[in-house]
Amino acid sequence: MESVSGVGVLDKAVAVLHAVAASPVVLADLQARTGLPRATAHRLAAALEQHGFLRRDERGRYELGLGLVSLGQIAAERFPLVEVARPVLEELRSSTGESVQLFVREGAQRRCVVSLESPHGLRWIVPQGSLLPLEVGSAGRVLTGEPARHGWVQSVGEREAGVASVSAPVVAADGSTIAAVSVSGPIERLSRQPGKRFGVPVVAAALAISSTLR
Repeated sequence: MESVSGVGVLDKAVAVLHAVAASPVVLADLQARTGLPRATAHRLAAALEQHGFLRRDERGRYELGLGLVSLGQIAAERFPLVEVARPVLEELRSSTGESVQLFVREGAQRRCVVSLESPHGLRWIVPQGSLLPLEVGSAGRVLTGEPARHGWVQSVGEREAGVASVSAPVVAADGSTIAAVSVSGPIERLSRQPGKRFGVPVVAAALAISSTLR
């Protein structure tokens, strides 16, 4: 597998965690999902189990370990933006009926720190915790500082064909952009002008979050 961090064993261990996060797996399925040799997948899974990052369920399948719970709680406590933003984002999802995300910049990429799925059967899903490129997609462009003429930036089919989105910046007290609020979904519903459709509520949500940080 291609190394992301330059530390191969770490990248492989993280790939194992992401594979298990999708759903509980036996070793054969873990190997298939990660593309790792069976011996490597088994060795990493056993090590992660020892550290409490994986566990076995009653059927012997690998599942995420409870050690991740405490780490997640600590991370959330040290990153209060998520707690502050969540009720605003939930209201945004209710008012638009579409999937809502909150992204923050992480180096040369962007990480989804909150992902709320649309109630529609046909919807765009961004896994919470996923890393995405900055150079494509409305949220990435917001985080790189692209001017938002109407307070929002839109994209249509940039990162994924058939998907449209509109995003607005969350601004800290010093005027820096620290996050991007996004609404995304199929072009069939958001249209090729998602900013005209949902730009106003997305900007309002971003401003509401920003106001709590000042």
